[in-house]
Amino acid sequence: MTTQTSDRPAASSLLTDTEEAFRAAVREFAEQTLRPRAAAMDAKAAMDRDVIDACFEMGLMGVEVPEAYGGQGGSFFQAVLAVEELARVDPAVAVMVDVQTTLFENMILRWATDAQKAWILPRACKDTVAAYCLSEAGSGSDAFALACEARDDGDAWVLSGHKLWITNAAEAGLFAVFATVDKGLKHKGITCFLVERDQPGFTVSKKEDKLGIRASSTCEILLDGVRVTKDRVLGEVGQGYKVAIETLNEGRIGIGAQMLGLAAGALEHAMRYVQERKQFGKPLVDNQAVQFQLAEMATDVHAARLLVYDAARRRDAGASFVSEAAYAKLFASRAAERCASEAVNLFGGYGFTRDYPVEKLYRDAKIGQIYEGTSNMQLQTIAKRVLAGDAP
Repeated sequence: MTTQTSDRPAASSLLTDTEEAFRAAVREFAEQTLRPRAAAMDAKAAMDRDVIDACFEMGLMGVEVPEAYGGQGGSFFQAVLAVEELARVDPAVAVMVDVQTTLFENMILRWATDAQKAWILPRACKDTVAAYCLSEAGSGSDAFALACEARDDGDAWVLSGHKLWITNAAEAGLFAVFATVDKGLKHKGITCFLVERDQPGFTVSKKEDKLGIRASSTCEILLDGVRVTKDRVLGEVGQGYKVAIETLNEGRIGIGAQMLGLAAGALEHAMRYVQERKQFGKPLVDNQAVQFQLAEMATDVHAARLLVYDAARRRDAGASFVSEAAYAKLFASRAAERCASEAVNLFGGYGFTRDYPVEKLYRDAKIGQIYEGTSNMQLQTIAKRVLAGDAP
């Protein structure tokens, strides 16, 4: 498909030749590298190091990073395409790449000094996984009620506290840690610190045993007097709230892409199965009721794709996308759960077993309505903006 050349705007789901070629390359990578390993990684609840290395070699861990820093010099939209295509096969790998690109690197590109970029980005593109450390035991949806503290100690800040639900933590070597320099300042005291895994006092602790996206690590992090030199503050002291909230708005588009890919994968599995499976002497797909189920799933996938792509295009164009990111995450996460559930239904008893891939997609889908802002938080964002005059 090519970009339209008339004065009429192109549909948001159309891709340029470059984007189409990129998507095809990622799809081939996902089929050849991820699909043979997805079930085993899920069973072991661990990411295969060969898969991580392959993602780096493919350039998927630095899609939007400029070539000068070792990245691909692509667009945010291309990063979203990559997440979608990976999630068709394994949403766990997709979220690893998503956190690396739409959260961590995106944040570094926007807020880091030139020296920080030169230190971090080549590593993040070449071989070092990164993690984004915001959540705590008492700060889930209220993400900025942080207890993790940073104490000024002359030439450094000293971090103490713990973080929960940190994606990529088991594999990561670089961490963006949000802590408060003064609880009395509330959100105005929140600051982002760049921390390396091997720093004294920094420990990756308990790994969660999860329902879905099991190969993606989710861990607790303990900080016991971790000294962070002042040149490793991202942005300015007290600017962490702004850093986080703007990054999360973009991250929600990435999660929307992950859920879109999952829904598309579920639909593809279901379509293949109902054409092969026979009951009462004919393929399941010959039943009108089954065709209607497929039609519902296809509609969900298409609508989710339009919302996700629109939000990503707006972000690349420099337009406002806060509402669109919320629309995309809200709808795509619901669509993923519906499509995965319907796929299990169409597989029947086989779909309820781990011998078939739709069981895994069903488990993987649930997290979409929880992380990077629950569905209720997306509804709250949408309602506030609509009531303020930002009507769709």
